[in-house]
Amino acid sequence: MLEGKKIVLGVCGSIAAYKSATLVRLLVKAGCEVKVVTTADANNFITPLTLATLSKNPVLTEYFKHETGEWNNHVDLGLWADLIIIAPATANTIGKMANGLCDNLLTAVYLSAKCPVYFAPAMDLDMWKHEGTQQNIAQLKSYNNIFIQPGYGELASGLIGEGRMAEPEEIIDFITADLKKNLPLVNKKVLVTAGPTYEAIDPVRFLGNHSSGKMGFAIADVMAKLGADVTLISGPSSQQTKSRSIKRINVTSAADMLAACEQYFTGADVCIMSAAVADYTPVDVATQKIKKNEDTFNITLKKTTDILKTLGSKKRPGQLLVGFALETNNEEKHATEKLEKKNLDFIVLNSLNDAGAGFKTDTNKITIIERSGQKTVFQLKTKEAAATDICQKVIELIKA
Repeated sequence: MLEGKKIVLGVCGSIAAYKSATLVRLLVKAGCEVKVVTTADANNFITPLTLATLSKNPVLTEYFKHETGEWNNHVDLGLWADLIIIAPATANTIGKMANGLCDNLLTAVYLSAKCPVYFAPAMDLDMWKHEGTQQNIAQLKSYNNIFIQPGYGELASGLIGEGRMAEPEEIIDFITADLKKNLPLVNKKVLVTAGPTYEAIDPVRFLGNHSSGKMGFAIADVMAKLGADVTLISGPSSQQTKSRSIKRINVTSAADMLAACEQYFTGADVCIMSAAVADYTPVDVATQKIKKNEDTFNITLKKTTDILKTLGSKKRPGQLLVGFALETNNEEKHATEKLEKKNLDFIVLNSLNDAGAGFKTDTNKITIIERSGQKTVFQLKTKEAAATDICQKVIELIKA
């Protein structure tokens, strides 16, 4: 959920500021671009050099760069951010935020922002319990700022109680869950297959196809953005997922892919089978490299197990199963037959006769055919855009 997010991290003057270093590291690891804004007091607890090194961006504290006469534009920074996280948020800064006071760069950025704002308080027990602090927190909540509950434990003063800033891992988990909660596929488990399979002839050679896996990887990434818990089973492919939350299972042969699919199919709510699985595999696989001794060479092949048909026979009520059909002739007829024989909810048809569609391209031209007979034809699009169309059809059927 955090991949690609632009985040302003506000750090205030609290002993808990040391935790901000770990928070920055976790945000960067999650794929965020992080810019840190500190109050002057925060720099007494953690050095700007530490936060700058971890965030890979300069740390900002003052309005003005005195050595150059330039200013740090709080408006641009507030509008740049997808999220603002203030951690630790001290009683002082919380009071300023709640009452619209603006006497430093951090509060100026806060007042300029249009994005969600999360704040994780850190203070001593008596400060935390003070009626003024609680009123200020309630005021911030009324502004739709998002409160991250502090923990209970030993405080810097030696007192024991509430007021400890939430741990960085807890903050990441809280924000991730909050971002996911309104997404259409939250709590849905999605299984996606992608890429080719390689059927071994000997330790060196194999039978394969031209699939790159681009379409399946695009579907997996879109599903993750929509809140789904995604497992991607991929044949040999150089593609990489954008989302770090996707669980990737690498396989080689059709038999490998069948075994992986059967392992994860039962727990999946949605299964999108976009892999180009071999229909045939060699009967015998040589244990040593076959030498080029003869003018001709024959390989006896046997059918592989039909993964899509196997899963279709096991599909439970409410489970969605989606297949792909790449055709070269009588496209709609063949796709509709496949839809019916394999008990699919819909099938995605593309044709090698359409320029820009098929293997290895960055674009695709698809037609979605549903069990009801409804057909939706899409124009040539990027595979990411086509993946979005496929995922929207899944959402539509889930809601139906």
